[in-house]
Amino acid sequence: MLNRIFFVCLSLSLYSAGSSLSCRWIMDHKFRQHSENSLALLDTMANNSTNTTEDAEVEDTVAFPNLLYRQASKASAEDQLAFTVQILNETAALFEEDHSSASWEENTVEDFVNVVTQQADNLRSCIGSHGHKTNKKLQMYFMKLSSHVIKKMGHSAEAWELIRNEIKTHLMRADQLVSSLLTTN
Repeated sequence: MLNRIFFVCLSLSLYSAGSSLSCRWIMDHKFRQHSENSLALLDTMANNSTNTTEDAEVEDTVAFPNLLYRQASKASAEDQLAFTVQILNETAALFEEDHSSASWEENTVEDFVNVVTQQADNLRSCIGSHGHKTNKKLQMYFMKLSSHVIKKMGHSAEAWELIRNEIKTHLMRADQLVSSLLTTN
C-alpha cells in the first residue's frame, strides 16, 4: 500500500515538474514505470526465494551509504541524476554475478537487469552531454557488497537474499532522490 502511495506521489511530481528538467523520458512517466517494474521483479524474486535472512543483515558487513544519498540530494540536478544512473548501473553489474544458488527464475533476473539497464540508459539521456565523474565511494560500496557479502558467503542463496533486500532499498532511495529533485524544480 505504501509503495502505491509513493508511486502516486511520484507520478504527480513527475507530471508537474518534469518539464523543468526538459526530459521527455521522465515527463512521459517512463522513469516511474521502470521503477515500478524493477521493484515488482525484486518482489517476485523474494516470492520465489526459499531462504530467510532473519538473523543476518548487510549492515553487519557493509554499511548502507546514507551519507552519499544526503550529499547527492544537495548536489545539482544533473549530479543527482548522474548519481542515480550510477546506482542503476552498479545494481545491474551486481546482478550479473553468479546467482545460481538463489532460487530465482533466470528470466526474472534477466528481466530485472534489463529494466534497470534501460532505466539507467534513458535517465542518462536526461543529463547534459558533458561527462560526470563516477562517485568513487559509491563504487567502493558496491564492490564491498560483491566481495564482503556475495563472495565471502560463497554466492549462497542467503547472500543473494541479503543483496536483493539491499538493492530494493537502493531503488526506493533512488526514486525518492529523483522525486525530490523534480518537486523542487
